Amino acid sequence: MDGRLEGQIVCCEDCWNKADRRKVPYGSPEDLAQSAKCIANGDPTLLAVTAADGATKFYQLEDGKFKRQEPNWLNYVGSRVEITGPIRVRKKQNFVKVDDLKVLSKPSEPPLPDLVGKEAELVLKDLFGAEQKLSAYRRRIVVLNFWATWCGPCKKEMPDLAAVQNQYAAYGAQVIGASADTLNELRAVRQSIKETAINFPVWLGVTTEQMA
Repeated sequence: MDGRLEGQIVCCEDCWNKADRRKVPYGSPEDLAQSAKCIANGDPTLLAVTAADGATKFYQLEDGKFKRQEPNWLNYVGSRVEITGPIRVRKKQNFVKVDDLKVLSKPSEPPLPDLVGKEAELVLKDLFGAEQKLSAYRRRIVVLNFWATWCGPCKKEMPDLAAVQNQYAAYGAQVIGASADTLNELRAVRQSIKETAINFPVWLGVTTEQMA
């Protein structure tokens, strides 16, 4: 049965249900950061359709005639969309095949603070659990890169950052990789370092609040 649905694309029901979405809209920077991890872990991407009484019905997205440039729906998470395509129900789970998709609105981004000319401290742990401070690099040019092992685009840019480190280290520049991974995920971090030939310090445990 073909249908037209309007709702918000979300990474999973668990993340949606973390708050009362009538009071706390989905699509905060924290929600979007978590969505990358959920999708990387294999959680199916959903369309959340909320009725007038506040009840939400979820539809798992299936590939249809609509062609996206990315391998998954991550870039659409948080956006309010209109989807047209066949709808089906299997084992009490709703599915919609995406034959057409129109973005009605994207998640709003909070205004960035004016930090030009101001110092911003960052204190994280390195791969050995030792505390590292951004202030230790005062008076040097620092390229601070936020990344995570489950972020595909982050891993793709690592060779470019390694090249920057090689080319400009003699001029006092220093690349630092601040990862959202924690010490509990050290094995995955070390594997990423090996695969992408990272040649600069990697710190762990950066939060979305610190990134902002």
